[in-house]
Amino acid sequence: MNRKTLLIAAAGAVALAAMLGWAFAPRPVEVEIATAGIGPFETTLDEDARTRLRERYVVSAPLAGRLQRVTLREGDAVEAGAVLATLRPVLSPMLDERTLREQQARVGAAEAGVAQARSGVGAAQVALERAALQLRRTEQLAQQGFVAPTQVDTDRLAVQAAQQGLDAATEAGHVASHALDQARAALGAVRSAGTGRADGAPFALRAPLSARVLKVHHTSEATVALGAPLIELGDTTQMEIVAELLTTDALLARPGSAVRIERWGGPAVLQGRVRRIEPAAFTKVSALGVEEQRVNVLIDITSPGAEWAALGDGYRVGVRIVTRSESAVLRVPVSAVFPLPAGEAAASPGHAVFVVDAGHARLQPVKVAERNGSLAWIEQGLAAGAEVIVYPPASVADGVRVKRRGV
Repeated sequence: MNRKTLLIAAAGAVALAAMLGWAFAPRPVEVEIATAGIGPFETTLDEDARTRLRERYVVSAPLAGRLQRVTLREGDAVEAGAVLATLRPVLSPMLDERTLREQQARVGAAEAGVAQARSGVGAAQVALERAALQLRRTEQLAQQGFVAPTQVDTDRLAVQAAQQGLDAATEAGHVASHALDQARAALGAVRSAGTGRADGAPFALRAPLSARVLKVHHTSEATVALGAPLIELGDTTQMEIVAELLTTDALLARPGSAVRIERWGGPAVLQGRVRRIEPAAFTKVSALGVEEQRVNVLIDITSPGAEWAALGDGYRVGVRIVTRSESAVLRVPVSAVFPLPAGEAAASPGHAVFVVDAGHARLQPVKVAERNGSLAWIEQGLAAGAEVIVYPPASVADGVRVKRRGV
């Protein structure tokens, strides 16, 4: 074999070795990369809820009689004092002592209700004055830098809640006065029937407030007993939302927490605030047959009424109750964070990310403060602008070469 042939064979062997080395050399792993950045972060409790009227008023028969046909239907608007139905008393010509005492007792109860409503209005006025005084003090301290701005917002919400309480107490006073008028009129009808002067005279049932008809119990003419429910009324502009939260989650939803109302059927996201968390829980069986302890969380809608005028009583909505909100924290996609193995986590915060450094993946332990469905708040171990691997595959390890997918 001559020298030329040897050189060609040697060159071919070197080329073949180079090709084999290139073919079996480890390739960079293609990964998805995201950048750690500063931005807002919040955690929420997501739950299905339903709307509910704050107050429902049931108009009942103040005396036994013959109910005339009711022309009102569900959804009709009525003004305060408008005639809802007409009742023709069915009374014996001789007044019995029991009927008279019942009507007198109803008048006494109505008078006590009026007195109680007046006390409620006074208490609501005191609560409003106290909340307004606290707000003025907090604003003065905030101007001097002694109080955080969040405390001012909390006190302003307290004033709004106190004002709503006063409005509700005033409305309750009107309803109590109307109930007293109805009870006195019923007592007069009974006495007139007993003396034979106005037996069978029609008795008009009037609306205690301006509202909408929610339910008509009797549409046709019928004989009804004393106290039988006839018509339910409610003010659809005074709506609240009831969310049934797990008791463990309800501890995080404090009064005043911001709420976003979604999936209610409208184009916009409504805003709300947690008003109250009921003190008593109840047992509810989940769709999987598991018994759960839940509690009602009451939410006020703070968006303008024109935006949610189409909402009715008992409508289904979705709520997001904000339990924590930060304006500027270091965030990464939650899919980039994973727990460290047991041995490594003993000397580290317990979580880690893969950081891309000069084309190689570097294992970086981090401390996670909070996380939600899409983002993780990194409190320690990472700097803003660092590139992290999202959904790191099993082939990625410390020191492995990586490249951005699609590049």
